Amino acid sequence: MSTLPVPFGRGWAPMQQAMAEALRDPPVHIGDVIKKQERIQEILDALPPGPEINRVAAFNELYLTITKRVDGALRTGVHWPEFLELLDVEFAKRYFAALDLWNRDEEDTPDVWEVLFKRSGDTELTRLVAAILGVNAHINHDLALALIATWAELGPPQNDDIYPDYLLVNKIFYEEIPLLRRVFSDEWQLDLDRLAGPLDDWSQRALVMVTRAHAWEQALRLWPLRDDPEDFEQARRAMDRAASLLGEWLIFGDRLVSDAGDVITGGWHLLRRLRGADQHRDPNPTAPPG
Repeated sequence: MSTLPVPFGRGWAPMQQAMAEALRDPPVHIGDVIKKQERIQEILDALPPGPEINRVAAFNELYLTITKRVDGALRTGVHWPEFLELLDVEFAKRYFAALDLWNRDEEDTPDVWEVLFKRSGDTELTRLVAAILGVNAHINHDLALALIATWAELGPPQNDDIYPDYLLVNKIFYEEIPLLRRVFSDEWQLDLDRLAGPLDDWSQRALVMVTRAHAWEQALRLWPLRDDPEDFEQARRAMDRAASLLGEWLIFGDRLVSDAGDVITGGWHLLRRLRGADQHRDPNPTAPPG
């Protein structure tokens, strides 16, 4: 669907070396994940078109916030902290691997991540949708793979004990989404958000719940294929293409809504200026002095 070509020479120019160093050692604990995300944030903020404008940085900022919340949750009495921490580490490894593949100009970069990465400097893409594109890639592609890697080390789920810990991340999203969405929103999106009230929060919370539940089901379906590399890769590619198609549709919708929002916002500000001019106009300009 996308007519935007992959930039000549993938990579995080001119910060390829810094990114390679940041991604060199795989994380072992959730603290390692946070440190890497913080360093990646610094690198992405330093990339063109300017500090804190890079669209991939918008997702990394959101992801860092969620990871810190998960780290705090590990200390507050989850059922199986080893599971939740390992899942977080395996989850982050998929994102770091995608960043590294793109940095090394590898065509094996997952398509769903390429949808976002090749638009890292596209300021026509709103920061809000850029963050959503990263969430789409991470949940609809990476999460099922991270679950399989976690089960491979700790054993597959035999009962419902670990699923509440998995759902704990939903609760974190529920609490963070309203604030994060408003941080990333443009002016017209904030106007729309005020108009919609709690409806936006409810719909995005429902979306997180559905997509994360779908990722769990995807992992259960992929689990029997783990020892068959060819079939597993074929299934992964199908998952990748489906998620990337969804990402392209998100961008298409963002373009339509952004254009409409610009028109509406421009019209609204024009009406306010005209109204202000009328209020300051002399109500009886032809009256004689005195």
